[in-house]
Amino acid sequence: MVILRLAGLALVLVISLLFAVFVGDQGPWYFAWVIGTVMIILISGAGAILFDAQTDDSAESEV
Repeated sequence: MVILRLAGLALVLVISLLFAVFVGDQGPWYFAWVIGTVMIILISGAGAILFDAQTDDSAESEV
């Protein structure tokens, strides 16, 4: 299992290095775009979870 995990991490490393070589000077822009997209998805997911928890609490307090 450990070897499979290490192989997966090595594959991610190779893909990341190849991506960095191919994009060249545009690398920081693509990195910021990917990180920003992931952050927006995580923040919106957390907001949806908090909104769902808030509506569940208000429904229980009305009963």
